[in-house]
Amino acid sequence: MTSNLFGNPHSHSPSSLLSTQRVESVRFQALRFFKADPAHFDLVFVANATAGIKLVVDGLQGGDDRNGFWYGYHSDSHTSLVGPRELARAGSRCFQSDNEVEKWINDEDEPRPTGHDHETCPRIRLFAYPAQSNMNGRRLPLDWPRRLRRSSQDCCRKVYTLLDVAAFASTAEVDLSNPDGAPDFVVLSFYKIFGFPDLGALIVRRDSGSVLLGRSYFGGGTVDMVINGDAGEEWVARKQSSLHEALEDGTPAFHSIVALESAFVVHRRLYGSMANVSRHTTKLAMLLYQQLIGLLHADGTRVCEVYKGLASEYGNSKTQAPTIAFNVRDRTGGWIGKSAFEQLAIFNGIQLRTGGLCNPGGIAAFLQFSAKEMRHNYDEGLRCGNGIDEMDGKPTGVVRISLGAMSNVKDVQRFMKFMRTILNHDIPLTSKPLSAYPRQPSGFKVSSHAETSQDSDSNQTNSLPKSNVFTEVSRSRVLLEAITFRYSTVVCDKNKQSPRKRWTYFQFKRALEQIPGLKGSTY
Repeated sequence: MTSNLFGNPHSHSPSSLLSTQRVESVRFQALRFFKADPAHFDLVFVANATAGIKLVVDGLQGGDDRNGFWYGYHSDSHTSLVGPRELARAGSRCFQSDNEVEKWINDEDEPRPTGHDHETCPRIRLFAYPAQSNMNGRRLPLDWPRRLRRSSQDCCRKVYTLLDVAAFASTAEVDLSNPDGAPDFVVLSFYKIFGFPDLGALIVRRDSGSVLLGRSYFGGGTVDMVINGDAGEEWVARKQSSLHEALEDGTPAFHSIVALESAFVVHRRLYGSMANVSRHTTKLAMLLYQQLIGLLHADGTRVCEVYKGLASEYGNSKTQAPTIAFNVRDRTGGWIGKSAFEQLAIFNGIQLRTGGLCNPGGIAAFLQFSAKEMRHNYDEGLRCGNGIDEMDGKPTGVVRISLGAMSNVKDVQRFMKFMRTILNHDIPLTSKPLSAYPRQPSGFKVSSHAETSQDSDSNQTNSLPKSNVFTEVSRSRVLLEAITFRYSTVVCDKNKQSPRKRWTYFQFKRALEQIPGLKGSTY
C-alpha cells in the first residue's frame, strides 16, 4: 500500500484496474480461508457482520411474496440477529433453547402447511442463530442448516439459514467445504480474527443467492443502467454477472480489502492455521476456568459465579469457546459491581468487557430476569452502559474474558494474580442496589464523616455512604477513577510505580480535589 496507487475499482484507469485485481484476489483468498469453493459460494465485502445481516434482510424484504418473510431466531443471539424480527411481515419466533429448535426442525411442535394453507404460508422463511454465544462462548450445533434444508424440501416452507460466526471465527475453523450442509448465508467480521482491518463479509451459497436480488435499493456499481424521469419512465437494469457485483453498494473499501491480504499472510506465519489457534485457546480457557472456580473465600464459598451452558465443557472446542462470563462475590456474599471491577482491571493493565454484551437473551436466562423484570429495570433507569450494576439483588450484567490466538499462560497467571489481590485485600467494593438510595435530580454529593455528622439532616438525601459509592458510578466517572486509584495504591507502593503511573497519581489527586465533599476526607 505504500508503494502502489490504488483507485476506485469502478473505473478502467491503471490504478483502478490494480484495485480490481487485488480485490478479487483477496476475495478468493478469503473464500479459501473458510474452505469455501468459489464454484458454490460468493463473498460480499461489507462493513461488519451486522451490515451483512442487514443486507440479507433487505433482500428478503424486497421479494415479490406478498406475505413477506417469516423470521426465526435463537434467544442466545446478538442484538444484530434480533433486529430483523421488526421487518418480518409474516411473523417471527424466538426459540428459547436448543431443544426448541430441535423440535421445530423435526416438526414436533409445528405442523407442516397443507392444502389451502399454501395460500397464506410465507414462501420464504429465514432461521438465524449464532455459531457461538457472544455472552459466554457456548457453541451451538452446526448441523441445523443441513437438517433444515432436508426437512423443508417436501413442503411449501422454504427455510433459509443465516449463521453468525463473528465470535466463533476468531478462535475456531469455519469449514464450508460441504456446500450441501453449509448455511445459506454466513456473516462475520474480519477484525475479530485478525485485529485489522475493520471489514466484514457475507458469504452466500450460490444456490440461494437469487433470493437476495429482489431488494429494492440500488446504488453505486450495482447497476448497468439507470433511467431517471417521470412515473413510467423510470427504469433500472441491475448487474447480474455475479452476486457480489449486485450486492456491494457503492465503492468497496478497497484499501481495507488490500490490507486484508497482509492479515492472511501474517496470521498464517504466526499461527499456521485456525486449528492451531483452536487447540491453543481451548487449553488456556480450561486452565483459567479451573482456577476461577477454584478461587474460594475463607468460608469455602466460591468467589466467581461462572455462567456456563449445561452442555458446554471447557477443554472441548466443539461445545465451548475460550470465553468465560462470570460475576464476582465478596466475602459477605454480595456482588462486586461489574463497573468497579472493570475499572480496577483497566488500572492493572487488563482488558476485558463488562455489561449486557449485546446479548439480551443470554443475560435474561443466566441472570434469571423475566421480561417483566427487565421492563421494570428499564423504567427504574437501567440503560446500556450506564453503570448501574445491581437491581433488586441481581447483577445487571456480567464480566467477560475472551482469550485469543495471542493469549498465553502468562496472561492467565496475571489475571489470577489480579483476582487474588482483590480477594486478599478484601476491599469493600460491594454496594447496596441503586433502589436503596433516593433519586437525585442532578448529580450527587459524597460527604466526609465530619460533614455528615454536623448536618446529617441536610445531607441525608444528597450523600451516599462511602462504602457504597461504587453503586453510583454512572453519576460520577471521575469519582470512580479516583477511588479506583485509592485502592490500587494499597496494592502497590507508588514509589515503585513507573513515571506514567506516578503522573496518573497526580491526575487522580487533582480529580479528587474537584469532587464536593471529598476534599480533606479519608479518601
